[in-house]
Formats: sequence, structure tokens, C-alpha cells
Amino acid sequence: MPDARLQHLAASLAGALSVATCTTLGNYAQTNSGGVPAMYATKAEAEAAAKKHFNCTGAHPMGNQWMPCATHGQSSGTTQHNH
Repeated sequence: MPDARLQHLAASLAGALSVATCTTLGNYAQTNSGGVPAMYATKAEAEAAAKKHFNCTGAHPMGNQWMPCATHGQSSGTTQHNH
């Protein structure tokens, strides 16, 4: 079953890339001072930030964290934010 092994490998690589990206973005969001974080631990926190700071609604997952707005890049807010 080469297809199953290839699918597993592709899924593993995608997961590793997602974790690396989220770790990098999460660390950046936590270290920048003066801005609004773009990564949140819970969906509820991201949804609240979406309304308050990003001029959008909803939240979307990014690895094991959440970002404001239903889709990535939806924000039209004027608040400086970190991501």
C-alpha cells in the first residue's frame, strides 16, 4: 500500500510545518509589545478579539491556537496587531 504510506508521510510533514509555523507566530505574538496579539489559546478569546480589535467576526484555528476572523486575512481593523 504505497499510497497509504505516502498519505501518512504527507500528513506528518504538514503537521510538523503547522506546528513550526504556529510556534514561531505564537512566540512573535507574545513578545511584541504595544500591539494586539493575533494568536489565542481559545476560540472564545479569538472571537472576542475579532470584534474588539480586528473589525471582523469569528475565529479560525492555526495549529493548536486560534486566530481572530473566520478566515485568514479577513481583518480590516486599524489596530496594530502581531502575527
